[in-house]
Amino acid sequence: MDYFEAAVGSLPSIPGAVVTAGTFDGVHAGHRQILAKLVERAHSLGRPAVVLSYWPHPRFVLFPQQRDLLLLSTLEEKKALMAEVGIDALVVLNFTQEFAQLSSVAFMQQVLIDGLQASEFIVGYDHMFGKNREGSIHSLQDYAGAHGLALQEIPAHYIDAVAVSSSRIRLALSEGDCATANAFLGRAYTISGTVVKGKQLGRTIGYPTLNIDTGFMQKLLPKQGVYAVWVWVGGQRHGAMMNIGNRPTVSGIGITIEVHVFDFEADVYGQEVKVDIITYLREEQKFAGLEALTNALAADRQLAKAALLQA
Repeated sequence: MDYFEAAVGSLPSIPGAVVTAGTFDGVHAGHRQILAKLVERAHSLGRPAVVLSYWPHPRFVLFPQQRDLLLLSTLEEKKALMAEVGIDALVVLNFTQEFAQLSSVAFMQQVLIDGLQASEFIVGYDHMFGKNREGSIHSLQDYAGAHGLALQEIPAHYIDAVAVSSSRIRLALSEGDCATANAFLGRAYTISGTVVKGKQLGRTIGYPTLNIDTGFMQKLLPKQGVYAVWVWVGGQRHGAMMNIGNRPTVSGIGITIEVHVFDFEADVYGQEVKVDIITYLREEQKFAGLEALTNALAADRQLAKAALLQA
């Protein structure tokens, strides 16, 4: 998959491209249905399948005072997920206040026709775009046709599925309901980031952990507690358990992501890892002391291993 980061005036030319556009946060199961249709259509015509997405998320630019939106994927995670679905190119457009002022006609002309040199634009039946969302596939059919751009509509049932799954994924994760979240994602929910040094207390009680920094404050973290997870280190998958929380037993400050990898001793500080979240085991608790914490971790380890065997 080719990848481009661009502004309106510096878009890559991809002649004949069949394009769809959206934020595609999480690239979940609903998105994948749409993207599969894009790939099928483009390749049936012998043309490249191209996704136009935006970064930062438009809401962060349009409503900077509202920072409550948490995303299912970072930009790097989105890139990796897009590469899996078979598209030929991902173009990430820098979303700015200036871009938000483009009319729907200007978007079509400057981005799709002059910029990408697309032959076809696939959008949802209810998709509105341009400044103040004033343009639709129906209002722009004549203009597009006159400039050699075909417009295709994504059927309603695909779009409705996307709307439902996006909200349910966030709700499920907030409740620790991994089964529902992963079903709507069509995969395990993931957290990726860099392994950083922590206080190394886990080493003293026989449960060393990888402390993970996502590097992105708007990444949605699931409900605080203990999880059974798979962790990918250097392309290899390992069973593990993860705690998300503030470590009340040791008077921790701030939310941390700590992963204890089973039977793993390598030094991976500074490396990028990915965590696939499988099952919620229990809420984070404050124990009477380190002995009680160690006993709880031993029980968590057995539960996590059993959960992963069934995954």
